[in-house]
Amino acid sequence: MQAVSRLRGFVPGTVRQMAGNRSSDRLLPWLLVPVFVISILPMARLAIEGVFIGGVPSTDYIRDVLGNSTTWRATTNSLYTAGLGTIISLLIGGAFAFLVALTDIRAKAVLVFCFMIPMMIPPQITALAWVQLTGPSSALLNAIGMAPAMGSPQPLYSAEGIALLLGIQHASIVFLTLRANLRLLPREQIEAARLAGARGGRLWWQIILPLTSPGLIAGTAMAFVTALGNFGIPAMLGIPANYSTLPTLIYQKLAGFGPSVLGEVSVLAMLIGAIAICGVALHHRLLGKRDYRLMGMVGRPLDIRLGARRSLVEIVLWAVLIAILVVPLMGLIATALVPAFGVKLSLSNYSFDAFYEVLFVQPSTIRAFHNSFMLSVGAAVTLVAICLPLAYVIVRRPTRLTHLVNLMVEVPYALPGVVLAIACILLFIRIPVINISLYGTLGIIFVAYLARFLVIALRPVMNSFSQLDPALEEAAQACGAGVGRRLRDILLPLAAPSAAAGALLVFLTAFNELTVSALLWSSGNETLGVLIFNLDDSGDTVLASAVAVVVVIVVITLMTCFQLASRRLPKGVVPWQT
Repeated sequence: MQAVSRLRGFVPGTVRQMAGNRSSDRLLPWLLVPVFVISILPMARLAIEGVFIGGVPSTDYIRDVLGNSTTWRATTNSLYTAGLGTIISLLIGGAFAFLVALTDIRAKAVLVFCFMIPMMIPPQITALAWVQLTGPSSALLNAIGMAPAMGSPQPLYSAEGIALLLGIQHASIVFLTLRANLRLLPREQIEAARLAGARGGRLWWQIILPLTSPGLIAGTAMAFVTALGNFGIPAMLGIPANYSTLPTLIYQKLAGFGPSVLGEVSVLAMLIGAIAICGVALHHRLLGKRDYRLMGMVGRPLDIRLGARRSLVEIVLWAVLIAILVVPLMGLIATALVPAFGVKLSLSNYSFDAFYEVLFVQPSTIRAFHNSFMLSVGAAVTLVAICLPLAYVIVRRPTRLTHLVNLMVEVPYALPGVVLAIACILLFIRIPVINISLYGTLGIIFVAYLARFLVIALRPVMNSFSQLDPALEEAAQACGAGVGRRLRDILLPLAAPSAAAGALLVFLTAFNELTVSALLWSSGNETLGVLIFNLDDSGDTVLASAVAVVVVIVVITLMTCFQLASRRLPKGVVPWQT
């Protein structure tokens, strides 16, 4: 209210509201320009490349791609690995969410923090860690005498191995969405069901599960779409086994060049995009058929007493965390300490030479850290600046146009990263009118990051604006404050925690991104994800492991700093905060 008291110049409410609406209408076109450039224009350019040859409409590319058995084999592989991986994510993430949110297990904050780490670790590092853990060349298993015999196949080089790691990588997505829904369950409804005789499985199946089904469906859909477009895990596990998914098939076609390669990969990108859109549409359809209203006030979350079973449940949860997080990282560290890949690690031959090499000798590592840091910070800051006024207009001025914009910002995130990368290549390889090319520069990666993570930064701010009481803004408007001043003095301070949460997620996600930058990088413009992938692909496994260990340390350090600072920050700034 202090901000409102500073405002002078009373204007009658109706007149001032009309003036405010006109100001919002004038603001909207300026906000549509970046959304149009980074979200809509690349997708339109992608569609044109696939259906036009030499400026003439043609179905040749579509016929050639859809008539190739390789396309359908990769499509089947993508659906199988993404589907099986989603089931694994649902089982792991759902079980953790129900137990952490609804029961009286101890050390919940630590459990949540540790469970979020696999999501923040890049998928290529996840794949590298598991590959170094298993197989006959594992430095860790050789050190303890448990390695398979030399010549044994790597068990993760298979469809099931890819699905397993996809499931582990994306279990945190299901956990976050479902846990947020579970924490809103009103205690009185659950207690009423208990008094009516609902116990155990019946209480869970008939009461809790239906009430939380929107979060469960949303998490499942997000996990499937993310797994479908994942490039790092299928590339590092599938390419050595000659097992292609749609993202890796696109990558291999682009690497092969050829006169028709852009047209063919455009069709492949549209195919994988169509599958992703079908998944999103199914998600909205399922949610549209469900309308479970939560009656009563939402107070303290449920705290189901486990009694004598609590210790057993805690042991199982920590054992799962150790298995999916600690043990693979130990395998990665062991590989980074051996003098050469395949050598048995011992107290007499461990060495930090690989860390010295990547940190102080090879300039590509420092360059990759610098590029990733600048891109992620720049994307986070830019998106916050765009999303604050954009979210305001979408929430406060709902029209068909703003509803369309709200849907369009989801497209680059819902579609796999390789689709967005190809769209950016086609659009920015030669920008019309100004005749400038962004291809081969950090600029094209930056624009792709803006498109990819726009919705991540926008949604928290929109939720914040929708929860704010309009009376405060109306009072400021009645005192003569225009749109800009209301945003600066009233709404921005109140929405700052949500904007900070979105910026934090953008930074952590972009810092280790690979799926988009794998197709957009060039010499001197490597990101950390690209560097690790290229080192491993070229056979420098020890160096790749050393870089991966450094990245993991940086990620965990940043997450720890944010967690410690969360006590002094408004609630909601740190997304995983309990």
